[in-house]
Amino acid sequence: MKNQYVFPALLLGLGLVAAAAVVTRTWRENQQTISVVGSAKKEIVSDLGFLRGALSAEAGSAGAAFQELERQKPALLAYLAGKGFPADLVRFFPIAQNAIAEYDQHGRDTGRVLKYTSYQRFEIQSPEVRLIEVISLELASLVERGVSVAVEPPEYFYSRLPEIKVEIQALAAQDAMTRAQKIAAAADCELGVMRTARMGVLQITPRYSNVVADYGVNDATSIDKEITAVVQATFAIAQ
Repeated sequence: MKNQYVFPALLLGLGLVAAAAVVTRTWRENQQTISVVGSAKKEIVSDLGFLRGALSAEAGSAGAAFQELERQKPALLAYLAGKGFPADLVRFFPIAQNAIAEYDQHGRDTGRVLKYTSYQRFEIQSPEVRLIEVISLELASLVERGVSVAVEPPEYFYSRLPEIKVEIQALAAQDAMTRAQKIAAAADCELGVMRTARMGVLQITPRYSNVVADYGVNDATSIDKEITAVVQATFAIAQ
């Protein structure tokens, strides 16, 4: 009696094994993918420039230092007005005044004030980035007119960055697909749908620079820039 169940059980077992083999093969086929990295680069030109600097003065009293600072302002404003920046386009920050203490030969504070200093930062901005660059190079020459001015490195930005981000990321995705298609063709198979896509951080660098960073680069030192996007994508292989 027991033997009458052996053959059906054997058939059932073989059927389950065969079914498992088919499922396993199908799963493996569905998991066949091509992973690629696509990239795109675009040249951009900054359209907004910032220039910051500071006037400074020193004297034997706080009042005299302040007056000396005020004496220098007309020469600075006259120069900037000649470049197309009237006084209402020049932003001045609050004046900072400091007392410089006197120290003896042993480095001890004598309790007396050696001198007083006055310091005031200013800023201009313009879409004429080439003009900002010229001014940044010329401002130091005001020392010949008795103006003590320090100039910070100018900063240059691209104001339409949100728009170009979408464009450059789409180009990077297209490049990834092109690379995957070439790999599939070389392997004599058809490329299927995109399974995954992961956008990398954008790199905005000076033109012809090869500087990159894991957290991205957002250069503000150059007028002529490059924006680079990278995408890691996985495509299925069509059966």
